[in-house]
Amino acid sequence: MKSPVHRSHNKFIMAKSTKLNASSSPKDFEAGLTELENIVTSMEEGKMSLEASLLAHKRGVELLQYCQATLQGAQQQVRILEADTLKKFSSTNFDEK
Repeated sequence: MKSPVHRSHNKFIMAKSTKLNASSSPKDFEAGLTELENIVTSMEEGKMSLEASLLAHKRGVELLQYCQATLQGAQQQVRILEADTLKKFSSTNFDEK
């Protein structure tokens, strides 16, 4: 039989997971990554109920997709900036010196 402390801890985690399941986007990449890391840590502890684990997993997938999309957007911006910079750089005529 589970101890009262374990049960209350499980309820706390479940409540926390339910809050996390709000399906809202994080305020920024860093907040999303931090929330994802917290979910992974909680799940690795192995103290979550099955229902709480499923909710946490669902939220984790949402956060992972958000973080990946954010990174892809940033990578695309860097490619565009680098292409523009390289274009300007290569258009400079060095033979004039």
